[in-house]
Amino acid sequence: MNSISVNILVLVSGGGTNLQALIDAEKAGRFSGGTSGLSGKIVAVVSDRAGVYALERAKLAGIPAFVEALEKTLTKPERRRDLSDRILKICQEQDIGLIIYAGFLSILTGELIEAYAGKMINIHPSLLPKFGGQGMYGERVHQAVLASGEKESGCTVHIVDAGTDTGPILIQRTVPVLAGDTADTLAERIHREEHIAIVDAAIMMVTNILTGGKS
Repeated sequence: MNSISVNILVLVSGGGTNLQALIDAEKAGRFSGGTSGLSGKIVAVVSDRAGVYALERAKLAGIPAFVEALEKTLTKPERRRDLSDRILKICQEQDIGLIIYAGFLSILTGELIEAYAGKMINIHPSLLPKFGGQGMYGERVHQAVLASGEKESGCTVHIVDAGTDTGPILIQRTVPVLAGDTADTLAERIHREEHIAIVDAAIMMVTNILTGGKS
């Protein structure tokens, strides 16, 4: 049976622990459909920041990596569109079938969002729709959760749409908020769940894309 594969692009902005979880899952054969011949393969990584460790992770795994920084001389809407168009060009060159935001902090827009509607996923460090939206990322999310007195938090993988953290939810994993938690201790607990959720969501998406949602 001929193998059918979906090429995956991973978008990063920092240390890349979620990227590493995806790389490890692929190496372990978790993106392979076995006798079905369906599979997923990470073929490129794009960072919007130079010098982040995620780029080193890609290098060590032998995955082509690109730095596409925001153009600071442009207005905010223009720089988002410019970055989105550059990423779309890479997607077209690499025949990308699935885009995964793995700790990617830039907001994308325009033709890229339209071209990959239903084929872009993002992981967010809260139980959406709580603590999402523009400006809610990283430590800010965990600080807001602690300030609110919430008894649990977690992470969400969702489909990316034209909004910010507003697309359909695919997977959520929860953790308790413990007495004495800081933003760092809560983040560490959630990171462990993120590594599970992002891999499970990637497998789900690869299967759905290659089977036309008939799996």
